[in-house]
Amino acid sequence: MTRIYCRDRHGRTELCGECRDLLDYAFKRIDQCTSGPDKPTCNDCTVHCYSPRMREKVKEVMRYAGPRMIYRHPVMALHHILK
Repeated sequence: MTRIYCRDRHGRTELCGECRDLLDYAFKRIDQCTSGPDKPTCNDCTVHCYSPRMREKVKEVMRYAGPRMIYRHPVMALHHILK
């Protein structure tokens, strides 16, 4: 999703620094999640591990890229929806 967002919004083929930082932050927070591999989606989680600023940025990326995933990566989109 981050790659879709960065490519369309920032015109980059590789992630820009801002999007790379967001992705690194997300991976770090997921790795440290107390729910482990059974982690629910953030909307269903009782523990908010992202800072408010980063949570808003992730929402922005997901709002933009989510609908576009169906066309660019249909298998990944279906997997994401089913999870």
